[in-house]
Amino acid sequence: MAGDKIGIGIIGANANYGWSKRAHLPALKALPEYELAAVCTSRPETAQESKEFYGAGAAFHDYNEMVQHPGVDLVVVSVKVPFHYEMVKAAIEAGKDVFCEWPLGANLAEAEELTALAEDKGVSTMIGLQSRGDPAVIHIKELLADGCVGEPLLCNMTMFLPGLLGRGRDRAWSADRKAGANTLTIATGHSLDMLGYCVGEFLELSAKVAVQVPVWTTTEGDKVDCDAPDNVLVNGRLDNCAVASAHVSTVPWHGTGWRLEVFGNEGTLTASGGQMVQYTDIKILVGRHDGSMEAMTPPDKHRLAPSDTPAGEAYNVAQLYRRFSQAKQAGEGVDNDFSLAVRRHRLLDALQESSDKGASVNVEV
Repeated sequence: MAGDKIGIGIIGANANYGWSKRAHLPALKALPEYELAAVCTSRPETAQESKEFYGAGAAFHDYNEMVQHPGVDLVVVSVKVPFHYEMVKAAIEAGKDVFCEWPLGANLAEAEELTALAEDKGVSTMIGLQSRGDPAVIHIKELLADGCVGEPLLCNMTMFLPGLLGRGRDRAWSADRKAGANTLTIATGHSLDMLGYCVGEFLELSAKVAVQVPVWTTTEGDKVDCDAPDNVLVNGRLDNCAVASAHVSTVPWHGTGWRLEVFGNEGTLTASGGQMVQYTDIKILVGRHDGSMEAMTPPDKHRLAPSDTPAGEAYNVAQLYRRFSQAKQAGEGVDNDFSLAVRRHRLLDALQESSDKGASVNVEV
């Protein structure tokens, strides 16, 4: 560590576009306990541009060199999913802590291998399941744990995202299911993690994983064969005995966003927001058995990031970074580590297994 600061090295820190530009870099700028030690992009010229744009200490176009940099304590992997495995592995083997965007790997086997390697090397890890940093999501978890609906009986969640027929040529790679970046792996992974975190974990489930649009036409007019799922439906029983259902879909146009409903023997909780659950403005309502409805506002205790942290995509990422720094100071780990990633990969595999078999399956925990 550089003094009392955690040195960050970001792979995928482009100065012109990308998730790092929209989320990671604005988040880190608001957090004084971090220092941007290095940035890495795929070419020397873009790496130097990013170094100057973000004020980083060093620039690299080879991630294998960046992970060896002595000023880097925490490597952030924020690139396309097919590259997660090799980059995370290199960082772990260099003895560095790692923050990887979700999903951890293109499949369960990669996630399990990386998690075992991190445990063997004794490094700290974090997976980018950002909804766990949202003050509203944390408050939903707290409200349900405190019995705001009594005993949960049933739960329903939906998330409908636009853009299925609006992808450009630069996104054609994600039409290949093996690339690991589709509605099942990303959108479903994020939303079901939120459901598991707040309401309960699936113990048994029945699912349908579907490809409703098997041929994409890109915005440039190219035809692309697609075997990547665009619709996921699941129902089953949670570990608190509640029954639950969820439908996550990428639709052609006019997505209606995210909604959660939890019905208990003493009340109802509903929550809703626009687009992806991990960086949305969530509204919470709690209904009592007397017919009243109350809007719930997350308390300040759930806001760990500084008040000047940008709203939107950067805020929940900043919350995760703040949790990580506090955990490091206390000599502890975070709840969204690589072991959670493995659990979520296993859940997604259970969805696919159920869909393939046309039968209910138990979920490995």
